[in-house]
Amino acid sequence: MLAALASSSSSRFFSSPSSLCRSSLPSFYRSSIRSMADSAFKKIQIQRDDTTFDAYVVGKDEAPGIVVIQEWWGVDFEIKNHAIKISKLDTGFKALIPDLYRGKVGLDTAEAQHLMDGLDWQGAVKDIRASVNWLKANGSKKVGVTGMCMGGALAIASSVLVHEVDAVVGFYGTPSSELADPAQAKAPVQAHFGELDNFVGFSDVTAAKNLEEKLKASGVAHEVYIYEGNGHAFLNRSPEGVSRRKSMGLSDEDEAAVELAWSRFTSWMKHYLV
Repeated sequence: MLAALASSSSSRFFSSPSSLCRSSLPSFYRSSIRSMADSAFKKIQIQRDDTTFDAYVVGKDEAPGIVVIQEWWGVDFEIKNHAIKISKLDTGFKALIPDLYRGKVGLDTAEAQHLMDGLDWQGAVKDIRASVNWLKANGSKKVGVTGMCMGGALAIASSVLVHEVDAVVGFYGTPSSELADPAQAKAPVQAHFGELDNFVGFSDVTAAKNLEEKLKASGVAHEVYIYEGNGHAFLNRSPEGVSRRKSMGLSDEDEAAVELAWSRFTSWMKHYLV
């Protein structure tokens, strides 16, 4: 599964061809979802090295910042839903989504796989660093990084590679050893996984426990949670997100686990950023 994150970028995202069903939403529905989410964000441009990329910001100007990293789909309705929610948690955060795919969005699993396979992972880490620094230069005294799936792996990697970050929360994703070794983490890390996640070596229970051992070796503050009865991407609870998960064979529904995960996320980020 997510072997592009665990080993080779040419590997398939899922562990079996049967799970690569053609998953998409009707175009008119996607458009309405996108327009509602987009209205909440301010679109900015961030420069790093010799490239410029778009990013989307929501939340109070002086609030602590959180970089929110996309799933393999790209900057779509679901990651924007998460960023809006993060901006409203507790006393509020300033959420920023960097567009790692440079405007491209996967509308089904095949497209998402193609986009992720073509991602420059080291470049993505540079985008995250530039996003953290933009937030710190624009009103946020402290900045965390979070992400889901592919973004979860990059969030964990940022605890190792982005020294400007103050705290990390990763959801169901771990970085490849080629990208980053969590035993070298510098920032405190909280991580969340589903017990039924079967993406071997990336976000299954064994991967979660391996991450915990490496974080122990790093010496940083850390928490690793495994949610009983939950699978991959369990945080995606919007109606359209649920529909997409079901089309991919992910049918678990556990609102209590979602609420608990968000509660733990809020406590962690509040402790280290506020």
